[in-house]
Amino acid sequence: MLQGKALPQLGTDLDREPRTPRPQGRQYDKGPGTSPEGKDYFQERDGQRFAGTHLIVDLWDAGRLDDLDHVDRTLRACVEASGATLLHLHLHHFTPNGGVSGVAVLAESHISIHTWPERDYAALDVFMCGAADPRAAVPVLRRAFDAGRVEVEEILRGRVTA
Repeated sequence: MLQGKALPQLGTDLDREPRTPRPQGRQYDKGPGTSPEGKDYFQERDGQRFAGTHLIVDLWDAGRLDDLDHVDRTLRACVEASGATLLHLHLHHFTPNGGVSGVAVLAESHISIHTWPERDYAALDVFMCGAADPRAAVPVLRRAFDAGRVEVEEILRGRVTA
């Protein structure tokens, strides 16, 4: 069975015990989103407590969506404007005149992009926790891709209920 052979390669072999025991119960005593050092990376805004802000961004009538170097520079500018920490950036260019897909992995979460140059359209996810501000990436994206229309949906992830 191919699936059974592929899963161990991905580190998800469910038939074996984990190599390192997982902690039982709550690992930290200061509540959800608390690090071992006691720093809480959850956010509070308008009386709500949550893990982070996830923006779903659609760029329409956009340009330079097939320019790999431009996409790279733009994502790096988004990271800087948001006050985030870049850990890794990986982009894939499908053909010399095709779309770009990729992800900027952040200490605070991620920014992902998928472009359709033939439709002048790009779809992005901008998710950040802690002090980083994902909303600061939106004007960078608008300018860099000269988008005629930008649609943004905001989702507060990991809301803590009383």
